[in-house]
Amino acid sequence: MTARDVRAAIAITATVVFASVATLSAQLAGRPTRPKVVPPQGEARKVLFTYCTSCHGIDDYAYNALDRAGWDAHLTAKHQGLDVPLPADRRVVLLDWLVMRFGPGTKPFPRTYVPTEVTTFFSDGDAETLINRACSTCHTADRVNDGRKTAEGWRVVAVDMRERGARLTDTELERLVEWLGRVKGTNDSQQ
Repeated sequence: MTARDVRAAIAITATVVFASVATLSAQLAGRPTRPKVVPPQGEARKVLFTYCTSCHGIDDYAYNALDRAGWDAHLTAKHQGLDVPLPADRRVVLLDWLVMRFGPGTKPFPRTYVPTEVTTFFSDGDAETLINRACSTCHTADRVNDGRKTAEGWRVVAVDMRERGARLTDTELERLVEWLGRVKGTNDSQQ
């Protein structure tokens, strides 16, 4: 085998590996984004960690915006046929928190958002311009600039902010998420 044949074989192998990685990346990029719910403090926290999280997480609550009767019916339907020992007084605490955090006046996290692939990336100036345009209508840019999250954490925040009125296209949102994850990153205390 000549040196030219070896180079050709390496080039073909590299092309196949690159195509496989690109295909896998495309498959993983299409996974829906999930909300990230911060557990409450006090009695509601005790109820959640005693009665709820041993079977499921609490992030799915963010997909709903229900009144008290709606949450009560939702909990009943989800646990129908299961032996879920939630005492009536603890159910009241849970319902109070659900209505306060995910009541009818809130916007549910969208179930259908799928991140688009980022092919062009923001410069620092582009990202700051977008933050000032889209984010500063409700709070200062410092709130964004002082944050430290993973790219997925930023995506959850950005999708939520868009649901609350931030003017961001899917492409702008994903470019901003990529920039925030790359430039702001995370630290040990926040993710």
